[in-house]
Amino acid sequence: MKQELISTGLALADVVHRHPKRISAVLAALLLGGGGGAFAVASLAPTPPTEPVRLVAESVEPLSLSAQSDALDLFAFKLYRTEVTRAAETPENLLQRLGLADPGAAAFLRRNETTRQVLFGRAVRTVTAEANDQQELLSLRTQWLENSSDTHFKRLVVERSASGFTARIETAPLVATQRLASGIIQSTLFAATDDARVPDSVTKQLTEMFDSDVDFHRGLHRGDRFSVVYETLEADGEPMRAGKILSAEFVNRGKTLQAMWFQEPGASKGGYYAFDGQSLRKAYLVAPLEFSRMSSGFGMRNHPVLGYQREHNGVDYAAPTGTPVRTVGDGVVEFAGTQSGYGKVVYVKHRDRQSTVYAHLSRVDVRVGDNVIQGETIGAVGMTGVATGPHLHFELRVNNEPRDPSVLAEQRENVPISPSSKAQFAKLATGMKMQLAAASQISSASAE
Repeated sequence: MKQELISTGLALADVVHRHPKRISAVLAALLLGGGGGAFAVASLAPTPPTEPVRLVAESVEPLSLSAQSDALDLFAFKLYRTEVTRAAETPENLLQRLGLADPGAAAFLRRNETTRQVLFGRAVRTVTAEANDQQELLSLRTQWLENSSDTHFKRLVVERSASGFTARIETAPLVATQRLASGIIQSTLFAATDDARVPDSVTKQLTEMFDSDVDFHRGLHRGDRFSVVYETLEADGEPMRAGKILSAEFVNRGKTLQAMWFQEPGASKGGYYAFDGQSLRKAYLVAPLEFSRMSSGFGMRNHPVLGYQREHNGVDYAAPTGTPVRTVGDGVVEFAGTQSGYGKVVYVKHRDRQSTVYAHLSRVDVRVGDNVIQGETIGAVGMTGVATGPHLHFELRVNNEPRDPSVLAEQRENVPISPSSKAQFAKLATGMKMQLAAASQISSASAE
């Protein structure tokens, strides 16, 4: 009996030696639990009972010391840590930065072809590791996209099992969440969206949404503001890329423009609509370049090459060579090639006897007879023909007579929501208005 007590005591001492933090945590929890219970009774107890109070005694048989020792082993801690891989990194360095000391895991990561390619190539990965309290790797995960437009992501999973480590690659869909942002323009739109931490792809969508109503080249003013609700596509809770804008508001020179994304049931694609249900799409874009500076307007001017006054039948946009040029409206390519002073030029025929001209291109991406849609790239800015520097010469013609291209912004395609979708649209619009109102408070709070 004495020998058994000595053995049990030694076992308990060993447990205390191996698990000092666990035992401290358990004792602290018991003390806190007891203290919390006492406080709850003292502070929340009702008035003293009128019934007689009886003392009930129960005998409790405690567990043996060996059973209590085994129970302590159930309190296994799991630790999680996330790091970003670095160029020319070794498995040992990565595990060390993750707070792990596991030579077996390092050897597996170095030996396995899949982990070598995914973790120790040129691409930067965000890695999350799960470890035990002995600083041994239990599992390791990382996610990535093969292409920026993917709707599914890849996931590398490294796991420890009884027989060793295994590695596999899984495919899973991205999960869309919503983000709200707003900002006030002090200098440029991109500077304001950068300050609001809005991705460039969302900024581009914002300009495309209101391109027919706002001249983003020369029409922005200090104090103009925007609010936006957009998708963020996540992989296991990690943001991978931005999705589409769900709703947006832009205030330009005191004029408020609002829009939301809506896809009618059964439709192959959706679009942006004002909150009254009218399509935001206009027959023509304001300009054939996404961002640029107008260097010469429509009308009489002093020709930069010929040196005398001459009618300028279009407008010029200064932009670097290679900047994509887009057609401002749906149409058919009438001419695509080289023509006298225009250099490389594209003519697009639109409806109602209207046509547009895109000149001095560095390249032409379409052929005669091609059907082109609004916003489609048809070439790139250059300085072919008679030109002193890289720019795009853009014309609007009606019955082959030149007109001021500024009138393009006035031509709207009025396509309303179908009657069968009005109730669904109205319900969605109510929620979007509330989200935009919340988004607008973000910049206000930051300013304060």
